[in-house]
Amino acid sequence: MIQSLPGFREFYPAECSLRNHIFRVWRGAVAAYGFVEYDTPLLEPLELFTEKSGDEIVSQLFNFEDKGGRAVALRPEMTPSLVRLVGARVNSLRRPIKWFSIGEQFRFERPQKGRLRSFYQFNADILGVEGPGADAEAIALLIHILCAFGFKAEDFQLRLSDRDLWMYYLEAWSIAEEDRIAVLGIIDKMARRDREETAKNLKPFLADAVDDFLSEVEGLVAIRSLAELEAFMQKARLQKRDLIEERLATWRELLATLSAMGLDPYFHIDLSIVRGLAYYTGFVFEAFEVSGESRALAGGGRYDTLMEKITGQALPALGFAMGDVTLIDLLSEKGLLPKYVEALDVYVVTSGEEPRNAALKDIAALRAQGVQVEYALKPAGFNKQFKQADQLGARYALIYGEEELARGEVTIRDCSKKASFACPHKDLGNVLKAILEEGYWPE
Repeated sequence: MIQSLPGFREFYPAECSLRNHIFRVWRGAVAAYGFVEYDTPLLEPLELFTEKSGDEIVSQLFNFEDKGGRAVALRPEMTPSLVRLVGARVNSLRRPIKWFSIGEQFRFERPQKGRLRSFYQFNADILGVEGPGADAEAIALLIHILCAFGFKAEDFQLRLSDRDLWMYYLEAWSIAEEDRIAVLGIIDKMARRDREETAKNLKPFLADAVDDFLSEVEGLVAIRSLAELEAFMQKARLQKRDLIEERLATWRELLATLSAMGLDPYFHIDLSIVRGLAYYTGFVFEAFEVSGESRALAGGGRYDTLMEKITGQALPALGFAMGDVTLIDLLSEKGLLPKYVEALDVYVVTSGEEPRNAALKDIAALRAQGVQVEYALKPAGFNKQFKQADQLGARYALIYGEEELARGEVTIRDCSKKASFACPHKDLGNVLKAILEEGYWPE
């Protein structure tokens, strides 16, 4: 028997129902913030991703040469495609540009818990807006989404950091501009490595100053409040004091906005979050599960220079992404996923050819009105039909027999209560609508 490929999932009806629940919550939350949906091709030119992330990204992609001789890849993320779309019509798009997507992504990496080769990802981005108001909007949306799934402040925390401050700080330590992204990558992994290994990796960039640098950085990443951050920046040996103060003023504005939104319980400052990708600028953030394995649930930040790099047109931008794999695992552990129930509005039970023909006409009319209706595709006995209605989780049964037909009636049965009544055939549509939508049932 042929098996599915490693890292790819099948979605049986129960799994499909849960996946669609995730999509509904995402769409419901983002609609409240005025975002509109977009989509892009699954298959893109390979250069779209190497232009953004460099040739080293190729090892993480499903890429090949198509029959036209083009180098292509299955999309591993949405941001480059989004930038291309916006860049093509940037002068005609209303600002702010607030777009979201829900799409399947592909990455060639070792399948493990919380990480597969195929996954669905929610992306929300705001383009064309400078200043921390847009950052606050994205952070508020991320927190809103996690709360919409049923998570509470004790279940997750959003960790907020700043790539601009990090760049000023590394410059003060005389780390060359071309080396700063590599140093940030080492800092990004500090929590997962022992101190000796981190110091060894930093040595080529700092030589004999590595121990002093690492000691100071350990103090920086331990900061959890704005007051502590301001005090650290006052003591640190930084040159660009005017830019530092300007950046701290932006921090104060962002935190004040989030506080006014009532979001203080859901986030804290954590400069250990640096987001390894080179294109991030300004504020960056990640949401983590805190009551168990500290798994990352979502992440993002500003990427103000990426639009110009890919399209040649400068446009400030920020956004975040949230994958379904880790999210579903955590929702399941917390008991926050809805139970899958096969439910059906109406099952039609017939006896005899003439009643069946009458029922088929009504079935077509009810389905046209949006009522969910099933019936036996092959004529069968009453007991077998009622058994199938039960298996399908039918809420109501419509019974068409010779006697009902002769009286111009249809028997409506509540399958859970085993109660029934005779409904005039001419009133069936209206009565059934009242039952399904308003809970009507005659005394």
